Amino acid sequence: MDTDWRAVGIGFAVIVVGSVIGLTIAPLGQLTAGLLGGAAAGFLAGGGLGKGAWNGLVAGSISGILVSIAIGLVGVLIGGAIGLSGGPLGGPLGGLLGGAGAFLFGIIVTVFFALDSALGGAIGGLVNK
Repeated sequence: MDTDWRAVGIGFAVIVVGSVIGLTIAPLGQLTAGLLGGAAAGFLAGGGLGKGAWNGLVAGSISGILVSIAIGLVGVLIGGAIGLSGGPLGGPLGGLLGGAGAFLFGIIVTVFFALDSALGGAIGGLVNK
C-alpha cells in the first residue's frame, strides 16, 4: 500500500490538536479526534476506500504510539518515586512494574486510535475518490 506521508503528517497533527481540545470538551473526546484526523489523512491521500483507510490507520498508529511512550515514561517516573519511598512494598522494581502497566494501557490506546482513524480515513478516501 502506498503511504502518502504528507497526508499522514497532517492527519497526525489534526489528531493531536483534536485530542487536546477533546480533553476539555468531554462529549467529543478522543474518538472524534481520531475520526477527524483519519478523515483528513484519507481525504488528502485520496485514491478511494483502501488508500484512505491505510493512511488514516498510519496517522492514528503514530499518534497512539507517541501517546503510549509518553504514558509509559510517566508511569516509570511515578512508579520509581513510589518504589523509592515505599520501602519493602515498592521495592526496586516498583518503577518498572508501574511503567509496564502504563505501557500496556498505552498499547490499548494505540489500537483504538488506529481503528477509529482507519474508519475516518476510509470515509475521507471515499469522499475524495
